[in-house]
Amino acid sequence: MNDQTPPRLRHPEKARKPDNPQPKKPDWIRVKAPTSKGYHATAKIMRENSLKTVCEEAACPNAGECWSQGHATMMIMGDVCTRACTFCNIATGKPPEALDVFEPGRVADAVKKLGLNHVVITSVDRDDVEDGGAEHFAMTIRAIRKQAPGTTIEILTPDFIRCDPAVLEVVVEAKPDVFNHNLETVPGLYPEVRPGARYFHSLRLLQRVKELDPTMFTKSGIMVGLGEDKQAVHAVMDDMRAADIDFLTIGQYLQPTPKHHAVDRFVTPEEFAAYEKAAYGKGFLMVSASPLTRSSYHAGDDFARLRENRLKKLGMA
Repeated sequence: MNDQTPPRLRHPEKARKPDNPQPKKPDWIRVKAPTSKGYHATAKIMRENSLKTVCEEAACPNAGECWSQGHATMMIMGDVCTRACTFCNIATGKPPEALDVFEPGRVADAVKKLGLNHVVITSVDRDDVEDGGAEHFAMTIRAIRKQAPGTTIEILTPDFIRCDPAVLEVVVEAKPDVFNHNLETVPGLYPEVRPGARYFHSLRLLQRVKELDPTMFTKSGIMVGLGEDKQAVHAVMDDMRAADIDFLTIGQYLQPTPKHHAVDRFVTPEEFAAYEKAAYGKGFLMVSASPLTRSSYHAGDDFARLRENRLKKLGMA
């Protein structure tokens, strides 16, 4: 491949399905373009602090709504991912730069300026870094605690699959309020959709977080509409509960470009409601399942409900 090829074009050929026309988006999946003053104010703070957001890089459909309220999911460790997942719009390739040691401070400064009660911090995969960025996550958490001590922190991490297992302890010891790592899809679709990852490794990662700190909330999510069936989705729920995961998110997969994995179908709101009901029946403390659900969508409100639900379960509410 020519080294000058833009990173976003570096996706496996099997993800390219130009002969597979995409179904028309139903009304329930449409969102308005961002135009509010709040949106532009949030964008200004991101630019002033030289920060990336997954909202932009992953083309999240909820960016307009969230940014208008001053909520942005910050993406650390650059904007080039070492993986090539066929569902994801983030650029893939070899990251051009080492980790920026000043980034955690800039993230904390932005959190303080935005006045966030709850913040979500995510990252690209950095398989080129020995610890996968674990210490960088920990530094970011500590910086936020120092500059914005009243803000609760949710992290959405890579799988650290190529790292020493001990790196997970570095992140957990920094005490995020929520540790999120998404399974993304059912195991049968991993070779095509998430080829650089391993389903049971990701499950074990989340289970290990609970073993290291039983009080820490754990969270994971999947997309539907990739070609899975309902039985497989329920099996993933069961696997998550076996790993003691507290919070489940389920959202509709949207194809970012024609080069990405095709949408198999648009799941109806009624089906999402059925998934949510089933998930609560399986014992999750918190479930968010809707066409527009994303990991960080309404994360602050959901975290408040998560804590309340735990207290109710313990009989302390």
